[in-house]
Amino acid sequence: MLQFRIDEERCIQCGECVLECPAGVIAMDTYPEMTNEAGCYQCQHCLAVCPTAAVSILGKNPDASTELKGNLPDPAHLATLIKGRRAVRRYRDHDLAPELIDHLLEVSCHAPTGVNARSVLFTVVRERAVMNRLREHLMGCLAKLKDIGGLPEGLAGQYLGWTAKAWQEEGKDILFRGAPHLLITSAPVEAPSPVQDTHIALTTFQLIAHAHGVGTVWDGICMMALAVCPEVVGKLGIPKNHTLGYAIAFGDPAVEYQRTVQRGPALVNVVKW
Repeated sequence: MLQFRIDEERCIQCGECVLECPAGVIAMDTYPEMTNEAGCYQCQHCLAVCPTAAVSILGKNPDASTELKGNLPDPAHLATLIKGRRAVRRYRDHDLAPELIDHLLEVSCHAPTGVNARSVLFTVVRERAVMNRLREHLMGCLAKLKDIGGLPEGLAGQYLGWTAKAWQEEGKDILFRGAPHLLITSAPVEAPSPVQDTHIALTTFQLIAHAHGVGTVWDGICMMALAVCPEVVGKLGIPKNHTLGYAIAFGDPAVEYQRTVQRGPALVNVVKW
């Protein structure tokens, strides 16, 4: 049940919820009403757009939402956050607070998904002890494949061989860069846009993590390692019917960047029809 409710004492009958509904399943009689529950996308646009917080859906209390006016970052600070983000490859040797990880994931689940599928699974390593066991297992797998000539040809094989050699000879962790935590996103293969959804979710996670001073690094070598050690995916608890998106290693950074870098100009193709 959608539990679409209108607080008639608050409703000013402006019709914004009717106009904004992307599924077109809200109509205005005396007050707004749901005309087709099965057609609802469950996007909560109606709750978000109501100027008087009169709309409730899915059992949500509009008063529990955060007001946007006065609470949004200014463009200059958001631009600095984006430009100042760096791939962190040095981390402090301790776990992040569990409540901080929970907050980062809770914010990240608000990332947009195709057709509002909201089916992205966040598989997270929350404890450094678990990360250590995962690291040992994957490094052992890579080392064995390297020693028997079982790594793939091409760039992936070169990176994985380099990773295994650095671990065997120097104890150097190129796989996770010493990060205490890992996040992998996946989504059901039947989702409308599983790969895109998982990447958008990780990008959202990266930005909110950076805003909290948490370091992140997109972990392509981890994805290569999972491809050649596929049994690990099951051990991580990722369902068989899921498409893997990507992985981000994260934690408390052991480096502090002082300024943005300078890129550009942007590569722009202006359409002239």
